[in-house]
Amino acid sequence: MKMSKLYLPTLREVPAEAEIPSHQLLVRAGMMRKLVSGVYSYLPLGHRVIRKIEQIVREEMDKAGSQELLMSAIQPKEIWQASNRWDNFGPEMFKLHDRNEREFCLGPTHEEYFTNLIKDEVRSYKQLPLNLYQIQTKYRDEKRPRFGLIRSREFIMKDAYSYDKDLEGLKESYRIMWDAYENVFERLKIKFRVVEGDSGNMGGRKSHEFMAVSNIGESLVAYCDDCDYAATDEKAKVIYNMDNIDLEELECEKVHTPDVRTIEDLADFFNIEEDRFAKAVIYKVNDEVIIALVPGNRELNEIKLCNYLNIGEHELEIADEETIREVTGAEPGFTGPINLKKEVKLLVDERITKMKNLIVGANETDHHIKNVNYGRDFTGEVIEDLLLVEAGDICPKCGKPLKMERGIEVGNIFQLGTKYSESLEATYLDEDGKEKYFVMGSYGIGVSRSMSAIVEQYHDDKGIVWPLVVAPYHAIITVINTKKEEQIELGEKLYNELKDMGIEVLLDDRKERAGVKFNDRDLIGIPIQITVGKKAGENIIEYSLRNNDEKIEINIEEVKEKIKEEFKKEGLKIKSI
Repeated sequence: MKMSKLYLPTLREVPAEAEIPSHQLLVRAGMMRKLVSGVYSYLPLGHRVIRKIEQIVREEMDKAGSQELLMSAIQPKEIWQASNRWDNFGPEMFKLHDRNEREFCLGPTHEEYFTNLIKDEVRSYKQLPLNLYQIQTKYRDEKRPRFGLIRSREFIMKDAYSYDKDLEGLKESYRIMWDAYENVFERLKIKFRVVEGDSGNMGGRKSHEFMAVSNIGESLVAYCDDCDYAATDEKAKVIYNMDNIDLEELECEKVHTPDVRTIEDLADFFNIEEDRFAKAVIYKVNDEVIIALVPGNRELNEIKLCNYLNIGEHELEIADEETIREVTGAEPGFTGPINLKKEVKLLVDERITKMKNLIVGANETDHHIKNVNYGRDFTGEVIEDLLLVEAGDICPKCGKPLKMERGIEVGNIFQLGTKYSESLEATYLDEDGKEKYFVMGSYGIGVSRSMSAIVEQYHDDKGIVWPLVVAPYHAIITVINTKKEEQIELGEKLYNELKDMGIEVLLDDRKERAGVKFNDRDLIGIPIQITVGKKAGENIIEYSLRNNDEKIEINIEEVKEKIKEEFKKEGLKIKSI
């Protein structure tokens, strides 16, 4: 492609709304443009990257025995009602009416649709296992779209669904997809970690997430260097050493704590550690008031709370001040489990039941109670774990300290079991002619997210540094001065020869200053850089790679071998060879 004809609207300035490197660079490099918040267009170079990612995903899915199809993004309300997700999915679902007032949604995922498709046509165990996939645009009405393609309202996703006879079959399908995903992300050159995930509103028995390691990732991962344990902070089980469990129980005592509301302020006021306090958080779930009680030195994990209550995250709402006053009789900041003015559901993290002589809110403004003990002074529904994991917590698998890192979720796999086949009455006939529910799995890869994840891992202060396998073009030939006939002729000659080899190549034949051309080629991140300059008359060009600063002068006849070496080093084949 000649850059004089290429639609490439690069920008010198960082877009004001772009918060992270991938968002900034993909916009600056002319690879995508925003229409409205969370909705983007892929321009020619960006679309080429998307297509290459899709092709790698497609090849690995086909190799794993999955079959590609394409379904509509528009789904009728009825199939979502059958699975009880029409209301449970929450406000992230785009909903619409047709001219006949029939309700539909723009699909955020396709478990119901796929299951509805096969339930009347896959009837025998002889047709199983079955794995189907599509690469398609998905829609979620994010409350706060941000980070470009990382959290958008429209995104490209590969989703696959497996149907098996039994749990053993599902486990095998799950393993096959796991292996396929590892192959995909290794081929994409993404540095990733596989972690236990929370199934959320997908439901099912087990799930794992494939996290691209990144400092800007919205997901936190707890992992152990001494074993293979890794889980998202939403899922990770919290185990930590407790210091105040062997104390003798003392008598309760109310203490005047004027305007001391936070755990930090209380620790200063009483001059003791934060693990001596119990922190009460008040929520509303529909019309019910819930108080969650956790150790004062730890954070409540709202995902674990929602899972225990079997509700969606959108259904959990922090109580307003009026509700707090009605329940406690006090101003916010003095809530505790004793002497509540209204009956509520009290949920207690199990650690609270083992701690002695706690300090809690007195449900009286400017007062707390010390020496409070579970069982003697209050009781509630005890939950094994309501806490958010922290670095240094004990690995639940080997007992060593956990570490934390951030990641971008680029893939996920779920063991769904019979959740959707039961709700949609999807059955097959087994060897004995008996009807059984399909045992399902669900598997997703964020295609557009993967593009952002790659840029997050491969960039510098000049721009993107694409790995060769997904670069929009393999090589770029920069003609320094297009007014010099020998330079443009040599550039054209090399351009045509590389194209004939099967190399995807850009020829920068624009009538621009050399500095502009160099800046653009670094910004768009083409891996192999060839510069045609003053020595064109001697058939000498400058050869360099985007991922290092070494530049060498070589004869034009050596260029092809250099490029072949680069492809071989990356484990890639040139199409015409």
